[in-house]
Amino acid sequence: MNRISEWFGGGAMQAAIPPALLVVLIVVIELAAPGFLTGETLALLLSNTAVLFILATGVTFVILIGGIDLSIQAVASLSSVILAQLLPSLGVLAFPIAIAAGLAFGLMSGLVHVRLRVPSFVATLATGGVVAGIALWVAAGRAITIEEGGRLYTGWINGTVHGLPVVVIIAAVVGLASFLVLRYSRFGRHSLAVGAGEPAALAAGIHVDRTKVIAFAISGTLAAIAGVVLAARLSSGSPSLANQLLLPAIAAVIVGGTAITGGLGGVGRTAVGALIISIVRIGMTFVGVNIFFENVVFGAVLIIAVAITIDRSKIAIIK
Repeated sequence: MNRISEWFGGGAMQAAIPPALLVVLIVVIELAAPGFLTGETLALLLSNTAVLFILATGVTFVILIGGIDLSIQAVASLSSVILAQLLPSLGVLAFPIAIAAGLAFGLMSGLVHVRLRVPSFVATLATGGVVAGIALWVAAGRAITIEEGGRLYTGWINGTVHGLPVVVIIAAVVGLASFLVLRYSRFGRHSLAVGAGEPAALAAGIHVDRTKVIAFAISGTLAAIAGVVLAARLSSGSPSLANQLLLPAIAAVIVGGTAITGGLGGVGRTAVGALIISIVRIGMTFVGVNIFFENVVFGAVLIIAVAITIDRSKIAIIK
C-alpha cells in the first residue's frame, strides 16, 4: 500500500501540492526578505530557471518511461565546449553541431539500454563518463572563453524581446513543444503507457524499445540545448560547466509531481518543479543561507518528493 502518498491525499490532491508549495515559498521568502517580488528579481528568477527547465524537460521524457538519465550534465558540458571551440571557425553552424552531439549521445544511451539490456541507471552513468572524458579531452581540461567574435553569434541569447529575456522565450518554446509531443503524439501516449506498465504496453503492441530510444534521444538533445544556452550566457564552454545541475534537474522533475517510477507526470509539472528549485536556491541567498548548503537542501527535497510520488505498487521489493 502506498501509505505515504495516501497521507498527502493522492490523485488530484497530490497533484495540487507542488503549485501550492510554489506559492507558499514565494510568500515565505517575501516575508523573510521584503523586496523579493520585484520585477528585476522575477526576471532573474525566470532567466536562471530557463536552463534548469530545459535540462529537466529532457530528463522528464526518460523518467516518464520509468528510466533515468544521469548523463545530462556531461552532455550539456560537452555541447558548451563544442560551441565555444567551433564558433570562431564555423560561426552559426556551431549551434547545430553542438546540439547534434547531444542527440548522438542520447541515442547511444538509449541503444545501450535497450540493445544490451543494461539498466538505464548504469547505461547513462557510463555514457556520462564517456562524454565527460571526451569533453575534457576536447577542451584540454580547461574552460574555453567565447571571444568577442564568437559573441556576435551568441549575443542574441542574452538579449530581451519586449523586456522578456530571450532565454525565457527559448525555454517556453522548448516547454510548449515538449508538452504538445507528450499530450498529442503517439510517442507521448506510448511513453506514458510504457512507464505505467511495460508488460501491458508490450501486450498492446507498442514498440517499447523504440519509444525508450526516442526518449533518451530527446533527453540528450535538450541537454545539449541547455549547454548551448548556458555557454552563451556565461560566454564560455567548460567540461564541468553543468556539473552542478544534475541533482537540481532531477529534483525539479520529481518535486513537480512526476512519479520516479514513470507513467505519471508531464512538462507542466516539471515547470512548477523547476521554479520551486530556483526559488529555493535564490531564497537561500536572500535569507543568508550558505550557498554550499544548496545540495544538502536539494538532496533532502528529492528524498521527500520521491517518498511522496513513488508508486510502490509497481515495486514488490525496494532495493
